[in-house]
Amino acid sequence: ANVKFETTLQPDDQLLIIVSSENPEAASSYNLRTYAYNGNTENANAQARDQAYVVDKEGNIEFPILGTIKVGGLTRIETTNKIKNLLKNGHISDPIVNLRLLNFKVSVLGEVVRPGMFSISGERVTLMEALALAGDLTIYGKRNNILLIREKNSTKTYEKIDITKTDFINSSNYYLSQNDVIYVEPNKTRVNSSVVGPNLTI
Repeated sequence: ANVKFETTLQPDDQLLIIVSSENPEAASSYNLRTYAYNGNTENANAQARDQAYVVDKEGNIEFPILGTIKVGGLTRIETTNKIKNLLKNGHISDPIVNLRLLNFKVSVLGEVVRPGMFSISGERVTLMEALALAGDLTIYGKRNNILLIREKNSTKTYEKIDITKTDFINSSNYYLSQNDVIYVEPNKTRVNSSVVGPNLTI
């Protein structure tokens, strides 16, 4: 059976949350906005920009009018429904809440073609997709001993993954979380080459 996976919100996550309604004036008070002014005159036009919410170390965000809301450990859908219900409770009868995670990124290091940090536009990414973003493993990468480093609730976990076995598709590590780090270990040929060169033959 396929693993059902949804990203949960963590401290330091950056969230774009936009509240809308059939009554735009009622909804506008619940949106964080900053204004950038163009020009130096009194009649300069101001451009409104939506501002991100940052989840604090306790897993909370400070929401306009509603105050402190606990979102840590909740999925995007659970958070959206929670804010909707709070808004319906005497504030807006027909709220529409759109939430997007702005800082979903993963890092792929070690024996891959293009190591680096990759921003993910969707809500989830698989280990294989992350490796593909990094150009796949080099010929020196160990496919049976990939290290996944994940931080959750301020605690780091370390998991070794063998992608040559199909059962890893059903594991909890198949889908990645925001800020995951994947390290592809070098094989013996690469390790030896650091001393004597990769093209040495007997």
